[in-house]
Amino acid sequence: MLSNACKYAIRAILYLAIQTDEKTKVSVKKIADDLETPQAFLSKLLQQLNKGNLVSSTKGPNGGFYLSAKDKEHAVMDIIKNMDGTSKFEDCFLGLSTCSDENPCPVHFIVSPFKEKLLENFRDKTISQYAIEIKQTGKVLSLKDFDVLKI
Repeated sequence: MLSNACKYAIRAILYLAIQTDEKTKVSVKKIADDLETPQAFLSKLLQQLNKGNLVSSTKGPNGGFYLSAKDKEHAVMDIIKNMDGTSKFEDCFLGLSTCSDENPCPVHFIVSPFKEKLLENFRDKTISQYAIEIKQTGKVLSLKDFDVLKI
């Protein structure tokens, strides 16, 4: 449903929400290594997110990317809008040009509540709230240090 660029952007922002603040910044290389994402691609994404005022950055020896308190109050939907737009949430699941409650496709009433729940969470939950949840529950943003042999 979301592009790879958007998925990487969400993961990077959640990583920054956990790892950084106005005093602690992280380089693109460190983020890319920790999230196992292509560094050059991630660098372009972070620049786009910076232009969209979703992440902050400073240059110089102590520079890098970070999330300010204001940045952490954005919603995941703000990232999605910046990267992909919202048409994927509005379009018919089967690709029909006209699909609505009045003129539904065969799966409209199955998919519609799912899309609404996703939109609700992406719109109403802040990056800060996601970061707190990740810290409390131990959810992962990367499988880099995850031992798959224990499963």
